[in-house]
Amino acid sequence: MAEAGTGFLEQLKSCIVWSWTYLWTVWFFIVLFLVYILRVPLKINDNLSTVSMFLNTLTPKFYVALTGTSSLISGLILIFEWWYFRKYGTSFIEQVSVSHLRPLLGGVDNNSSNNSNSSNGDSDSNRQSVSECKVWRNPLNLFRGAEYNRYTWVTGREPLTYYDMNLSAQDHQTFFTCDSDHLRPADAIMQKAWRERNPQARISAAHEALEINECATAYILLAEEEATTIAEAEKLFKQALKAGDGCYRRSQQLQHHGSQYEAQHRRDTNVLVYIKRRLAMCARRLGRTREAVKMMRDLMKEFPLLSMFNIHENLLEALLELQAYADVQAVLAKYDDISLPKSATICYTAALLKARAVSDKFSPEAASRRGLSTAEMNAVEAIHRAVEFNPHVPKYLLEMKSLILPPEHILKRGDSEAIAYAFFHLAHWKRVEGALNLLHCTWEGTFRMIPYPLEKGHLFYPYPICTETADRELLPSFHEVSVYPKKELPFFILFTAGLCSFTAMLALLTHQFPELMGVFAKAMIDIFCSAELRDWNCQSIFMRVEDELEIPPAPQSQHFQN
Repeated sequence: MAEAGTGFLEQLKSCIVWSWTYLWTVWFFIVLFLVYILRVPLKINDNLSTVSMFLNTLTPKFYVALTGTSSLISGLILIFEWWYFRKYGTSFIEQVSVSHLRPLLGGVDNNSSNNSNSSNGDSDSNRQSVSECKVWRNPLNLFRGAEYNRYTWVTGREPLTYYDMNLSAQDHQTFFTCDSDHLRPADAIMQKAWRERNPQARISAAHEALEINECATAYILLAEEEATTIAEAEKLFKQALKAGDGCYRRSQQLQHHGSQYEAQHRRDTNVLVYIKRRLAMCARRLGRTREAVKMMRDLMKEFPLLSMFNIHENLLEALLELQAYADVQAVLAKYDDISLPKSATICYTAALLKARAVSDKFSPEAASRRGLSTAEMNAVEAIHRAVEFNPHVPKYLLEMKSLILPPEHILKRGDSEAIAYAFFHLAHWKRVEGALNLLHCTWEGTFRMIPYPLEKGHLFYPYPICTETADRELLPSFHEVSVYPKKELPFFILFTAGLCSFTAMLALLTHQFPELMGVFAKAMIDIFCSAELRDWNCQSIFMRVEDELEIPPAPQSQHFQN
């Protein structure tokens, strides 16, 4: 019975929605018909004549005030719409219409039916869209205490957003904690420390944990957040390595004794890999690039399955600094595979290597005369491939947009990834003679190859539509987020801009030429009035004039003669 009642209510609701969707025109004509039938009792003609007489008696000052107020209101709406569009990327009026008015006017959400009837292709595309919009840990992220905080001290600006730091806190809890931490006092303190929002509270908790025991994760926290220089951070990471290596060896021997020991060994492995990777990054920052390369190679050889840290991107950047282009090509041959996820580092490094072979002799004028050679064509195709993957990077490499400090998390194919790549790789592009010139001449040609609207890609999946929202959460507010594709201005912004301009022009003309605009307004009123009502108004006015002037009526015969 309950199911039958629910089915009846759903059917009734669908009938009502259908009536609102398709029969509103019939209802509208019914209302018009009722108004026509009741025009005599409602005295519609008299009321219209009264309104017409009232409008004819209005002075130009009224029209100045009316158009000026309309211009002011539409201008305020325009300013608010423009601010909302710049901040959120959509129109406020359009969003309210879709979210609130559409359900009232009969819009229904068919997600349930669509989900039940969706094909495997749709589910695959949705899954791909979700993976494209996933936020990733930045493999080249800076040190919070030694680099991010120093930027804040100098400029007074916060380079990291709350959303970005919250993601880092979640990563730390995932990598550096396990279910058995409550059995060890120092690890229990650090488990609470990673959840703290206040930096000073986290640092105090780390010192408290070190008073109990040599805790590797406590040293990690102090190296990341308390150390004010890279040298201090490296010293603390070396202490963390000593403590973490001992924990890793002990848990390695006990990992097969149960799920609890296995989880602890997984946590100790993550801690050890993180420490060694950050030590390699410290060596790279301090100029010991060859040492950093050796540490990264050893780490990738020791833990080949831990690809979540993307250590190969750190290795590529260090090898480019050494100008070891053959080694860079060997790393790309391993990781630039169709089955592996791409990144801006992989795509643009591949483009840089191919551009290096031809960029020193490349000339746009000569290429236009003789055409592109095979090597030049390969370089241009590699640049087009990289630009299609992330179209935001060229503006930073060509210094058309200013760089900021990269965030701790990036969105692949988004503006955040472009900033992270260009921040470390701009110097490598400048070092290759003519590479930026070749990029400048060819990167915009990519957009002629990509179909628009972006329903499908050329070499990759269609560009995700969720990048702008995620990048606005990851990047600080003082940075102007790069948006691709460029969004057209919403209709309501154009409409309010036109309305504001038109009413402002009317107000100005009415103020400067009141008599002429008064005649124009009366003429427009007469045009909108019906012919029958206008004749009736003229006859009534003529009769009133005759009564006021006491003009005697003419004889009937003379009237016909005239």
